[in-house]
Parts: sequence; C-alpha cells; structure tokens
Amino acid sequence: MILYPAIDLKDGQAVRLFKGEMDKATVFNDDPAAQAMEFVEAGCEWLHLVDLNGAFAGEPVNAAPVEAILERTQVPAQLGGGIRDMATIERWLSKGLARVILGTVAVETPDLVRQAAREFPGKVAVGIDARNGRVATKGWAEETDVLATDLARSFEDAGVAAIIYTDINRDGAMQGPNVAETAALANAVSIPVIASGGVSSIDDLRALKSCGAPLNGAISGRALYDGAIDLAEALAVMKA
Repeated sequence: MILYPAIDLKDGQAVRLFKGEMDKATVFNDDPAAQAMEFVEAGCEWLHLVDLNGAFAGEPVNAAPVEAILERTQVPAQLGGGIRDMATIERWLSKGLARVILGTVAVETPDLVRQAAREFPGKVAVGIDARNGRVATKGWAEETDVLATDLARSFEDAGVAAIIYTDINRDGAMQGPNVAETAALANAVSIPVIASGGVSSIDDLRALKSCGAPLNGAISGRALYDGAIDLAEALAVMKA
C-alpha cells in the first residue's frame, strides 16, 4: 500500500480542516513546496494535493503553490479541487501532475470523467467524498442523494486510475478512518481504492491493511503534521 501525505492548500498555505469546515483551518506550513520536500526526503513516493479554495470556487485558485511543489519535487503528485473542465485537466497534466482528481463533476457531469479517462489513461482519479454514505460535492458544501457505492460502480468501465474515498465526518477529526465503509466500497468495485479521512495512528494504517479489501493506499494529513503518526514507521508498515 502507498502512503499519500496530504497537502491541503488554502490561501497559499498548507492547512488542515476539521470535518471540511473552511473556517476551522489550522495552518501547518506557509511554504507548501518546502513541506512537500520534507515528505519526499522522508521517503514518500507520492503526494496528495488539494486546492481547497478551488473546490469552492469551481476553478483553480492555489495554482502557484501547486506549480512550486511540482517544480521542486520529483515524485508523482495527484491534485483535486476545482478541476471541472477538460481545459483545466489538460493544463494540470501538461504541468507535470501525475493524476487529477475529479469529484464534483463525477456527480454532475460523469461524461467528462469518462472522456478524460479515455484521453489520459492512468491519469484520472475519481474523488468520492461521503457523509453518512451519501456523496457531497462543491467542497463538501452540498449534499446529494447519491450513494457512494453506486457512484463508484458507475465508473467501473470508465478506465479511471483510482477512487479516493473520503469519509467527511472523519476528516481532520483524528478519530480513525471508517474502515468498514472503505472496505465495502473497495470490495464493490475493481477500481483501486485509496482511503482518506481520519487516518490518525499507525494502528489505523494496520487496520486498513488488514481490512479484507485490496486497498491501493491511504491518505493522511493532520496526524503527520501533529506527529501522531511517525512517518518513517508509517512507510515501513505500508510497505510490509
């Protein structure tokens, strides 16, 4: 399994939110590229980036720090937040991004996801963010009646590289991931699934590894910044 350290970008800084609330942001580094380098130098082989402002605006807002991260690091990075048309997808991939994450458009314009996955094989992931099993969009501000598992299954034949499943109620809350829901989703589809939301201890990573589902990896943010997870130990556990 791959450990994806999260760098969430708000107003040009690396922050973490509490349960997706923009007014509950903790700033962890005002130089996101330096933060990215810390993760890479510690042995991380992927980076998970989120343009929080972009998720609400519907277009890229934190492009400068993302580009700085891509310029300074030599590991693949995936980015979500405000990527809602083909031109934006093409622009980010042309700048060296390894994978774009499409969330809101996966619900509202699923044909765009399918087109992007066809045109850019291996470079399109679907972000499924759910609260109580139902998908939320537009930076988690709008809830839908769409079930997370149904949305995941709808892309089974689309050729997407991965599904990033976030339990919003666990995100940034340091309460542990929703292992059962994540495993159920991963077992419902053949698409690789990445767990996100609430990963706050080494035991959480072990639980995801042994959940009975073939997870691709797990995303962790606040726990890495707070020191609740030792990065070197986490990487060793994930590779074991």
